[in-house]
Amino acid sequence: MNLSKVGIIGCGFVGATIAFSLMQDSLFREMVLIDVDKDKAEGEAMDLNHGIPFAKPINIYAGDYSDLKDAGIIIITAGAGQKPGETRLDLVNKNVAIFKNMIPSITKYVDDAILFVVSNPVDILTWVTLKLSGFKENHVLGSGTVLDSGRLKYVIGTRLNVDPRSVHSFIIGEHGDSEVTAWSSVNISGVPINQFCEMRNYETNDENKMKLSNMVKNSAYEIIDRKGATYYGIAMAVRRICESIVRNEKSILTVSSMQHNYYEADGVCIGMPAVIGNDGIEQVVCLDLDEREAKLFKESINAMKQVINSINMD
Repeated sequence: MNLSKVGIIGCGFVGATIAFSLMQDSLFREMVLIDVDKDKAEGEAMDLNHGIPFAKPINIYAGDYSDLKDAGIIIITAGAGQKPGETRLDLVNKNVAIFKNMIPSITKYVDDAILFVVSNPVDILTWVTLKLSGFKENHVLGSGTVLDSGRLKYVIGTRLNVDPRSVHSFIIGEHGDSEVTAWSSVNISGVPINQFCEMRNYETNDENKMKLSNMVKNSAYEIIDRKGATYYGIAMAVRRICESIVRNEKSILTVSSMQHNYYEADGVCIGMPAVIGNDGIEQVVCLDLDEREAKLFKESINAMKQVINSINMD
């Protein structure tokens, strides 16, 4: 497994923006772009290559599945995009059909990479990828709620007028309508959220927390309504996850991964904090949820299970 080589499958808005973000971060020495539209992949590779004189050396090219051989990380963004008024779960049947063809095409040439799913609905497709690939559980992950958690840090930081990087907070569960804000564990540089709000003369109550949670949950819909797609935020989230893998940082990020015996989350892939390093998911970090959060999390799990049970994997 060569962690200096990355493959990106799907060169739409998300895939191309991820490629641009990773190129600037100098994480990889080799990047192969794959798309059903070969001309699109070649065009993106040409455009990115013209920026190499202003970046660090990297070999970027368009290829096919056979070019994924030896890649350490394979980022999957291919699939139908989310349209205005459409939920992520509405995409299930369309994208599961795509993955049934795509994943075997990957595993024909790769057997020891980290498969990194970004396509929506990401939790369901991470589960589908794990089942179709037969890879080790720690080598299959999705972008999960990493972006949602980042959005939450941003809105909290904005409200309290502090650097969002000083906000420590997690959104867990589905990357979607049933996601859960773990308010009981939110802190600003170690100071519990309620205490910090008092320091900043900001009134904190369940209503205000709900408003912020809804802002985060609905932000993707608002962006899609305004510009048709989201891609900058998720590209930055993907880059952050890749950094932790390639640099073996052991960072804790809320990726989507297979869960076992945590608040009824058994046999589903869903966003949870996890230690991320060279070998993918090193350990899931189980949060101590309060009663309300646990109830909402179980509802999110049940929503995922219902979808999974409806999928025909034959």
